Amino acid sequence: MAGGQRARWPASTLTNAWLLAAAVLLNTQGIIAQKVQVEVEVEAYPTESVTLRCQFINGGSTKLTQVSWIWEPVDGQRDNIAVYHPVYGQSFPNPLFKDRVAFLFNNLENPTIRISKLRMSDAGRYTCEYATYPTGNEQGTTNLVMLAKPKNSADVVTVQAGTKSVVVAQCVAADSKPAATINWISSVRGNYSTSTTSGPDGTVTVRSEYRLVPTAEDNNKEVTCMVDQRTQERQWTKSLRLSVEFPPSVSIAGYDQNWYVGRSNAELVCVFNANPPPTAITWKSASGPLPDSVVVENDRLSIRKVDDAVNTTFICEVKNKHGANSHHINVFVNEQQKTEHPKPPSTGAIIGGILGTLAVIGLIVGAILYVCCRQDDGEGPPKHKPPPPVKGSSSTEMLTKPSEPTTASKRALLSKGEVYYETSGREPVANLDDGSSGALNGGAPPGLDSSVKEFKESADSHHSNEFESSNHGAPAASISRGDSFVSPAMYV
Repeated sequence: MAGGQRARWPASTLTNAWLLAAAVLLNTQGIIAQKVQVEVEVEAYPTESVTLRCQFINGGSTKLTQVSWIWEPVDGQRDNIAVYHPVYGQSFPNPLFKDRVAFLFNNLENPTIRISKLRMSDAGRYTCEYATYPTGNEQGTTNLVMLAKPKNSADVVTVQAGTKSVVVAQCVAADSKPAATINWISSVRGNYSTSTTSGPDGTVTVRSEYRLVPTAEDNNKEVTCMVDQRTQERQWTKSLRLSVEFPPSVSIAGYDQNWYVGRSNAELVCVFNANPPPTAITWKSASGPLPDSVVVENDRLSIRKVDDAVNTTFICEVKNKHGANSHHINVFVNEQQKTEHPKPPSTGAIIGGILGTLAVIGLIVGAILYVCCRQDDGEGPPKHKPPPPVKGSSSTEMLTKPSEPTTASKRALLSKGEVYYETSGREPVANLDDGSSGALNGGAPPGLDSSVKEFKESADSHHSNEFESSNHGAPAASISRGDSFVSPAMYV
């Protein structure tokens, strides 16, 4: 330009140029990724073999010159381990892979290699790189992950019973990659701790220790080690029996307090618990040497025939490497055999029998009361039939009518236990239209009043002689219904 001025591009033009350059770069990377096909990650184990695949596809007019496999164990370190040239052939320049790496196909389009006798140190990135024309170098990278199965083991640590916490079992998952995880299941109260150690080849060793304050009761108790790790198909487990050593504990069994003169085959047994097993079991007598009738065989003391010489104190002593312990028992010889009397029933049995008897009595009393109550309720036919009402004169007339003298010929007195029944020729019918009826006016039916009156007259006649003699001829009282609110009593 004239005047030495520099050309200035519009801002929009610069933006478009940057976008175009980015698109070209992305497109180029896409082409490379599509042309060189490899596996992203491959897992392998030591001493085994692994195949690293590589293939150049969709080359079109691209000319392949050479292919190389480059190993990157760590960032920044690149070593050629295998090279293939269509004219000069194969080359393996790295001595670490000598005789362990080989091309599976002798061509540029598929330079897949196999590495045998793998080592943990072979882990890293492996890049399949092509030298091409005119695009230049094109590549794909595979990450080789080396895995190691753990060498698992678990063992018991023999300890002596005491008051301090000690290691009683160990579990180890050695030389694994990745690191293993160790847990415990236990029937005793303890705890465990875990530590890890890294090896030079990238493997990890995990060690776990189970601790507790050991007692004699903990001996032979079970603990289980469990190991989990990525390369294992299932969880690894191993159960252990704890070994806690302690001095002997001793007791004597077999004496039933019924040893008598002449008894045969009496025996005492020395019962002990010791770890390790005892080194010696000794029977002694507090009164001196053992009686002649005694026979000792390890933990058993037998008496062929009991006599007065057996009337002594026997001692059993047990020893192991942690100490000795003993127990004694006093034997009393009776002149004759004791007669066993039946044992009286226990207090619980007596109380149970009393309660059971009371329960049975309660049931019987309840049943009797229930039957009596049902009889008192009057179930069954009535003992008398009330006289039916008879239509007659009004209740007012019956109340105002003077009472007639009673005669003994109208009704005979009922003896005790007899029942009186009043009958009529037909069923009475109430006259609801008769306003003067006694039933409608609140009074008793006329027929009922007449029957009551006649029954009263009969009763008065029955007692007239006695009443007259006691009152010296006084006349009997006659009170009409109109003179009293209370109805006369009905006698049945």
